[in-house]
Parts: sequence; C-alpha cells; structure tokens
Amino acid sequence: MTLLDTLQRPLRDLRISVTDRCNFRCTYCMPKEVYGKDFQFLEREALLSFGEIHRLVRLFRDQGVEKIRITGGEPLVRRKIERLIEMLAWHDDLDLTLTTNGSLLKLKAQALKDAGLKRVTVSLDSLDDTTFRQMNDVDFPVARVLEGIDEASRVGLPVKVNMVVKRGVNDQDAVAMARHFKGSGHILRFIEFMDVGHTNGWKLDSVVPSAELAARIGAELPIEPVPSNYRGEVAERWRYLDGRGEVGFISSVTQAFCSDCTRARLSAEGRLYTCLFATQGTDFRTPLRADASDDELAALIRGVWSARTDRYSELRSFETTKVHKIEMSYIGG
Repeated sequence: MTLLDTLQRPLRDLRISVTDRCNFRCTYCMPKEVYGKDFQFLEREALLSFGEIHRLVRLFRDQGVEKIRITGGEPLVRRKIERLIEMLAWHDDLDLTLTTNGSLLKLKAQALKDAGLKRVTVSLDSLDDTTFRQMNDVDFPVARVLEGIDEASRVGLPVKVNMVVKRGVNDQDAVAMARHFKGSGHILRFIEFMDVGHTNGWKLDSVVPSAELAARIGAELPIEPVPSNYRGEVAERWRYLDGRGEVGFISSVTQAFCSDCTRARLSAEGRLYTCLFATQGTDFRTPLRADASDDELAALIRGVWSARTDRYSELRSFETTKVHKIEMSYIGG
C-alpha cells in the first residue's frame, strides 16, 4: 500500500521516541540551562508501553512504512529496550534501526543484536575530548563512545556516525573525524546545525554549509558524489576516490530535501508529528487506551498523512525560525 500526502510523498519511515530523557545535555538538543535537575520529564505511565508501540508499528507497516528508527532522548536509558527491539524484529521485512549517543552501547550492543536490531547510528560530535565534553555538557569522554562503536561492530551491528557541526564550536574537527573513520567500515555523516525547537540558540551564522565541509574534506581526502540509494535518503553520499569508504552530508538548512521527505515521528507519549520542525502533533495514546479498533487507528494514520503539507526547510525564513517548535529531545532527530 502507498499512502501519499498532499505533495505526493509516500509514508515510508517512522521514527519512534521511546523516552524524553537523556543522560547527555548537548547544547544543540537538550541544553542544561533548560533541562536542569528540576525539569519535569514525562511520568512512566505517560509513555507508550512496548505493546502499544508494537501495535502502532504493525498498523504503520500496513500503511506502507518500511523503516523503523528507535530514538529518544537517549533510547538506551529506557529499561529493557532490547525487549521492544525483539517485538518489532518479529516483522523481518522492516529495516529496524536505533540512534544513540553511544554512552551505553558497549553494555547493550550484544543484547540489541541478539534481539534483532539491524544497525545502529551513533551521535559523535568531535574526537577532541575537550570539545566533546563541552558539547555533551556532562563531562562524558570520547573514549567510551568509541568503545561502544567498537563493540557494536564486534557483535555484527553495522554502524553509522552522525556529527552535528557548529561553526566555531567543532567545525575545526570535521577533517579529523573523516580521517579517523575513513576505511573503518563506518559511514560518517555531517549534519548542518538546525533550528529544531526553540532552546538551542540557533543562528544562521552557526551553520557550516555542507558544500563548505565537502570542500574542506576533499582538499585533504579526495571525494566525489555518488547517487542516492533510494528516494527520500536524507544524506548526500560522497565516496573516497581511493575506495576506502564514504561520507554523507545532511543539509536541511542550505539544501532542503522536503520534496522527498517520507518520515513521520512518534513521540514518547504517543503524539504523531509529520515534520521535524512541527509545532503540534496528533494524539494516538488516547484512542489506544480507549480501546480503539485497528481500523479506527489506521484511519487516523491515513487522515494525518493524507492531509500533510509540511515543507518547513523550503520555507525557512527569519519569521519561521521564531515559531515555537517541538524540541528535538522530545521527538528524536
């Protein structure tokens, strides 16, 4: 089945936040001055249960979803997350992935692999320990994230690494990151600093355009562009000329890809958002807990997606950046 929105974009990807909590306080996502010790996170009973998530995944799959990405917050702080992975992996035709900050990956990699996870994406914004500790703002060392990546690779989980780049903060480390992961078998992707939410202090001056990064990297490690793998792939792919792997660039600020966006996002307490830059979502938890039938929930999915008009990045302006948007830590990246 192909479910299309108003711009003829199919629903193919569902990103599921399993918690709004995180053990990092990255300044571009969950800054400490906002999410301090007194911040009120969701109560456990407010979160969708694993059974509720599984039921919705089954219904989204019936509507054409092919890829499920588990996110947070930090998904590995959700207790027994491997049990959810096991439940979702029962649908072996789904591309089942997870994004993590890597802090708990060394402990969880084997259990995630055994449960049926197909691959993992690790957020790592610098190899320089001082810079990385400043960015995660909880004094967490680079070495432990690298240990998690190594363990994931050891147990057979393919790894992608995401680096959010901010000018004057960590952009000086981009080439070193490329050099480190070149030939490792891991794909490194550079993400332009985005105006998600309203607490990360986003300014256009802080954005390092992907074209600039590609030129910097290419000057030292020659690269060339290659075609995308599928419609809606967010990263522009480049390969090293010597054949030792590839890098990607996610450019939602300077090269909007709204026209091919196939992603919906489900928050930890069951609200469905049709754009990363959304201002509101649709409540699925209430009908779930009111014993709505599968047909009723499927109709709700179809109604939300078929009415979708989102193309924020194509319309971004000084005015739109001031709109009160949902925080990244709430609906995942």
